[in-house]
Amino acid sequence: MAESSSSNIASFYADRSILITGATGFMGKVLVEKLLRSCHSVKTIYVLLRPKKGQEPKQRLEELLQAKVFERLKKEQPNSVSKLIAIHGDLTLPGLGISSSDQLLLTTDVSIVFHSAATVKFDEKLKRSVDMNVLGTRRLVELCHKMEHLEALVHVSTAYCNCDREQVDEVVYEPPVQPQKIIDTIEWMDEELVNVLTPHLLRGRPNTYTYTKALAETLLVEESGALPVAIVRPSIVTAAWKEPFPGWVDNFNGPTGLIVATSKGILRSMHCKSSSIADLIPVDVVINLVITVAWYTASHRPNSILVYNCSSGSTNKLTWGTVERLAIPLILRHPSHEVYFYPNGSFTNSKLWNYLSVLLYHHIPAYLIDFVAVLTGHKPKLIPIYKKLHRAIQCLEYFTTHEWTFNSSNVSNLLEKLSPQDKKEFNFDIESLHWPTYIEEYILGIRQFLLKEDLSSLPSARKSLKRIYLYTKMGHALLLFFLWKTVFMRYNGARKLWFIFLSMMVKVYNILPKAFLTS
Repeated sequence: MAESSSSNIASFYADRSILITGATGFMGKVLVEKLLRSCHSVKTIYVLLRPKKGQEPKQRLEELLQAKVFERLKKEQPNSVSKLIAIHGDLTLPGLGISSSDQLLLTTDVSIVFHSAATVKFDEKLKRSVDMNVLGTRRLVELCHKMEHLEALVHVSTAYCNCDREQVDEVVYEPPVQPQKIIDTIEWMDEELVNVLTPHLLRGRPNTYTYTKALAETLLVEESGALPVAIVRPSIVTAAWKEPFPGWVDNFNGPTGLIVATSKGILRSMHCKSSSIADLIPVDVVINLVITVAWYTASHRPNSILVYNCSSGSTNKLTWGTVERLAIPLILRHPSHEVYFYPNGSFTNSKLWNYLSVLLYHHIPAYLIDFVAVLTGHKPKLIPIYKKLHRAIQCLEYFTTHEWTFNSSNVSNLLEKLSPQDKKEFNFDIESLHWPTYIEEYILGIRQFLLKEDLSSLPSARKSLKRIYLYTKMGHALLLFFLWKTVFMRYNGARKLWFIFLSMMVKVYNILPKAFLTS
């Protein structure tokens, strides 16, 4: 299929070879799919893969292509996947663990590099995080220096690598400490001692992920030399807006996990500043920007490393309170097929109220139900689920209780430089996104792609949810009755009120049928 003559970006990628790290990750999959589908004449895409769980890189590539995200591509352009080549490598090994023959192939053939591989676990041990996110970046830069035809190296960072600042501009800031000092410290110090010192080393940053991503940016500035480098910083990456399918998502990270937990009725309360900006950014918006940035970097060769803050808060504001207001009714409209409790989660600004709510609605029901499960010979399920949920919430609370302003001038300026065709094909203009529609597609996407619940099961899921609602209300009524009988009925005045209430209910019961008959 010929490239569209009016697409400068698609034409640029024709006959070029690309290297991608992190191709099996959430963003990496979308990047591979979009390049193959929209840049039809790309020559080759090399993906750096390490052996994992007994699978060699070629097997992992075959498994990758079975993912739902590639269905549209294989239907429209079935032969395009043959352009993918697995390269045996590992970011944590010297020379990336790439064989001399593969290294020769990459250094003579590749002209565009996308570096999206990283450990994104917020609670990752510092030693591992430095090895992957900082040293891994160094090892890739060393390979790029050997590439004969390199035109662009795009490094995917995070908007929160400078979360110690309220105003974040599109510049690489002075790091908390020079990367080499941390690398030297990590190398000689045993892991137990590193773990003890980690809170001090982070210097106010909430986790090792944001800390090491900041170090990686500094390392790029220091060691890239004359390489054509650009940095893209996405904020909170969420489900696809449009491509390849609206609502597509394949992991439980970030807000996705919160939506799943709420839809299952497990998450009932979370500490959150409702008025703070929820800087969500759809994954396809990020990838369209990443692809465009590589084109611009190669075509215009800026004099310095340009940084692009890929966020939504400055152009299409959405608060956490709005997310809650939109999501709960939509979760009830499109319920999951398997629900533990009736969904009714909420955000609260009060730490104390959140603590009491978690105790009342998380811990007590979980321990009671699992206690009954053990007595009846079943395996306890809820306590392990809540432990995992609370660990995830603890990692996210920093981002739901703080607010940042991300300057995105470089993103806006880049958008203005695009042709009408490129603005359509590689759209990263977040201003036109309609949040209510997007949140609904997000929830449906979670249900369909992540929970593997077909949309045809929605009618039966709604009936099931109605039953759970009735059971919940009956449970509340029984609890109130128990409290009334055991506590309040000890007093004469309370007993009189109780009998008055019952007599009124009997009268209403007798009147209602007549009212319906005469209406």
